[in-house]
Amino acid sequence: MSAVQQPSQPDELARAMVLAVAAGRVAIGAGAFFATRKALAVLGFEQPGSAAVALARLAGGRDIALGLHALRAGSDRERLREAATIGAFVDGGDAIAFAAALITRDGIDRTAAMNVPIAGSAVVAGIWALRRL
Repeated sequence: MSAVQQPSQPDELARAMVLAVAAGRVAIGAGAFFATRKALAVLGFEQPGSAAVALARLAGGRDIALGLHALRAGSDRERLREAATIGAFVDGGDAIAFAAALITRDGIDRTAAMNVPIAGSAVVAGIWALRRL
């Protein structure tokens, strides 16, 4: 049996998707880290307390790091696959966290309802790109 060889260059559309999500992740992360209260308002959080602000900054730092990691992948198929995989898992965690808040009625129903589809879409994009890479 012979192994199926993959082309040396990644699928350009999948590569573009990974890099576009990465750029968005850096932008959202920078907003959450450097303009925390404004970013939280955009995401639907009304008058966040100091704990929410601190957690948003942590998430912002995470998103900046993940986005930069993905952007460094360039055209390297394996690094793009790694970035897409990690991103899909992280976005899946975000989707689950927001869905749990919605199910348990944690008082952020509007915010959770806004963010479940956003995080879910990022998961779908990551899996789609991963399958094409």
